[in-house]
Amino acid sequence: MPEHKTPDTRSAGRADARLTVWFDGSCPLCRREIALFRRLDRRGAIHFEDVSQPGAGCPLDRADLLARFHAREKGQPVVSGAAAFAAIWRAIPVLRPAGELARIPVLLWLLERLYVAFLKIRPRLQSLFR
Repeated sequence: MPEHKTPDTRSAGRADARLTVWFDGSCPLCRREIALFRRLDRRGAIHFEDVSQPGAGCPLDRADLLARFHAREKGQPVVSGAAAFAAIWRAIPVLRPAGELARIPVLLWLLERLYVAFLKIRPRLQSLFR
């Protein structure tokens, strides 16, 4: 598989980032999703880390980071799945209301169930975007 490098020119540096996001840059679906978030992150509040690349900063086991979407808001623990998406939404002004709503436990629980269902069909979706 050809190596894919994801430029990080519009992302904040690690020290300045309000949010760090770890994603699978070898997944075409994930790359599209991250490209959208990068376009929406006009303030550069998010640092995107492609964990499929050698030398990527990985706070957890690389296999875990590749299996599920992970993020960490500055000063907070690493979260994954729907909670990670909600953290991204909170960092992007236009999506912030959705991120704040996701703080409601029952809504986050529902979003997590949807995310788990998505993970089951992710391999088939990836083949559509290759």
